[in-house]
Amino acid sequence: MVEGQGLAARKPYLVGGAEFAELYDVKRLQVSQWISRDHTLDYRYAKIISGSPYWLLRFAKGFGETTPRPRRLNETVLARLVASQDPGYWANEVSELPPLVGQAELSALFGVSRPLLRDALDSGRLRPADYTLSGSPIWLLEPVVAEAPTLKAGARTADWSMDEGVLEALRTGSYDGPGFKIVPRGRAAAKGVN
Repeated sequence: MVEGQGLAARKPYLVGGAEFAELYDVKRLQVSQWISRDHTLDYRYAKIISGSPYWLLRFAKGFGETTPRPRRLNETVLARLVASQDPGYWANEVSELPPLVGQAELSALFGVSRPLLRDALDSGRLRPADYTLSGSPIWLLEPVVAEAPTLKAGARTADWSMDEGVLEALRTGSYDGPGFKIVPRGRAAAKGVN
């Protein structure tokens, strides 16, 4: 079996902030407040990809039962999220996730700007994202790596060579380049809070 195909290409079920909010029929801002104000939600069951958190769906599904005021899960939204990510699997811990990347990590991996990356995606030279969560594309790393020679061969303006150090860091979970942490926005950014 080629790496990146078959079972290796199964996706762990995940949700971003927008999907988390949908699961509990609340506004997206409420998810941020659960983190910053209420402290009922944290990043222990989240993977940070391109500066944004993506939680394990297994965790998100049970979250409403753990809050001081229990919240009802929207089963219709849950079923839609699972169907949109099939064939998928239920991960228990973030450590079980395969390497996942967003635009920030791919830009670092290939040494290209985000506009050039988006152009490759829009033109079909870069494989479609495996997920679109909270409006952002996310890829399983290994299928992108498997198709990298084709991407490089079709390039006209950039080299598209993979940075082996970035690749190794992404594979081992030691990546600390662009997108590895959440960058404060809004009032938190103005206050210098991280």
